[in-house]
Amino acid sequence: MSLCYNPDMAKKKQCRPELVTEDWNGEEYRFYPLGEFIVRAPEICQGRPTFKYSRILVDGILDRVSAGHAILEIARGYDGKVPVEAILEAIGLASSIFIESLPELPVPAHIR
Repeated sequence: MSLCYNPDMAKKKQCRPELVTEDWNGEEYRFYPLGEFIVRAPEICQGRPTFKYSRILVDGILDRVSAGHAILEIARGYDGKVPVEAILEAIGLASSIFIESLPELPVPAHIR
């Protein structure tokens, strides 16, 4: 089961994305949507998450954000291929996955 991000609810939700096939520039483009902007396309970048209709890896953008680059500066550097909203979706998805992956902590006796 994949983790998808719903930006309207600002929280993660479990989902099993369906394979989508679209015609893009005269070519068949098959992908699993993880959000509005982020996909996993089996034939693109070994299925690693990319921004839709590109070979731009999500983890590369997140690395730049974590290095302190401004989101607007990053978006401008990709000439419209990665809008600010797509970067925000990537941050939200990564945050959700991080929080969901944390182990549960035992509840101390004095709090029960």
